[in-house]
This record gives sequence, structure tokens and C-alpha cells, in this order.
Amino acid sequence: LQITHPAGCMSQFIKFFGEQILVLWKFALLRKRILIFSPPPVGVVCYRVYCCCCLANVSLPGLGGTVPESKPFFYVNVADIEMLETEVSYVACTTEKIFEEKRDLYDVYVDNQNVKTHHEHLQPLLKINTADREKYRRLNDQRQMLMYSQEVGEDCSSCEEDLFILFFMEQNNRIFQTLMEVSASQDKTLTADHARGMGLDPQGDRSFLMDLLEVYGIDVMLVIDNPCCT
Repeated sequence: LQITHPAGCMSQFIKFFGEQILVLWKFALLRKRILIFSPPPVGVVCYRVYCCCCLANVSLPGLGGTVPESKPFFYVNVADIEMLETEVSYVACTTEKIFEEKRDLYDVYVDNQNVKTHHEHLQPLLKINTADREKYRRLNDQRQMLMYSQEVGEDCSSCEEDLFILFFMEQNNRIFQTLMEVSASQDKTLTADHARGMGLDPQGDRSFLMDLLEVYGIDVMLVIDNPCCT
């Protein structure tokens, strides 16, 4: 069934999560199992599942043929536990707090604006870095420009949704275009300049980049230094 989402759900998603959107974006792009908890009613949380899935859109051909699709589950309860045990990538919401204890079912747990993971190697992705703040600033700038450009009284909610989806798709395309170009080059070396060109923080996004290369099976060598003392 196709979910119908209300006008302005993207706007509410951005206002609700703020800069945390960039944390969710990374987990969505890495095809992690994301479980969103909220007390009833569940309706508004279903829209967060939809928005979260939109963060990982990529329009480049021939990318990640072996990468699992992130499935949206607009509501799960204890009766779905067996089904979730077989899923390798999903975004789901639930109103049942018992799920928080079932860590084998998810990689990322979202409780209101609190995004957390019990996997130690994913912990660095929870930190907002300079490049994340810059992306969030650009997203808000584009939203403001869109609002100013609309005639008074004209409904621009669908335009805002298009802007939101396109913003992240362009970001994702830029990352994967660069990674594929580097993998096709002679030395296959990914540098700090490449990271900056992709809109990423060479240090803050190092573990994200390493996971991305592994998940998508991209053959490049990461030569960004990881200083032990900064």
C-alpha cells in the first residue's frame, strides 16, 4: 500500500529533528535497520518513516546492485518480531517500548529526537560535525528562498517536499559519483580533498566513508589521516 502523506510532513520532519537529520541520513545511506519509537498515536511517526527513506535516494545508474533496499514498515508490533529478524535493512516505527530491549532487531533506535545505536563502530556517526552543520544550513537557506519566492497564499508544501528530496539526492549522487570516479582511476586513492568535494568532513566523516565503501563494495583506498591526538 502506498502511504499518503500530509502536506508539510517534510517541513515537520526537519523542524522535529533539526541537525539530527544528518545523522539519520548517514544511517539511511548505510542501509542500517532503523527503528523509530513514539507513543500513540502512530500516524505522525509513519510520516517520519517515509521522510527517513527519502534521505537515501540515489539516481545514479548501476550503483549498489547488491546493496539491500531499505524497506519502509509503517508500523510494527511484537507480532512482527519474527519478520524483522529476517530483514537486513529497514526503517520502521512502533509504539511498543519493549522493542528497545530487543537489540538484535535494530541497528539504530530513535526515541523522539534521541538517535542512538548500541553498535560501538557506529557511535562516531552520532556526532554532528562541521560539514553536517553546513549541509543543514544550506538546506534551511534553500527552504527560506523557496518560501520567499512563493506568492502569498500559494500552497508550496509539495514544492518543499521536492526540494527536500532533491537536496539529499544531489548530495548522495555527488558522493557516489566521486567514489566511482576514484575507483576507476589508476591509483584508486581517496583523499581529504575528495571528502571535502563530496561535502563531507575528512576527519568527522572518516568512519562513515569507510562503512560506505564496505556496504557498497567500492574499491578505493582511503588515505585520510586519523590523528590520535587533536
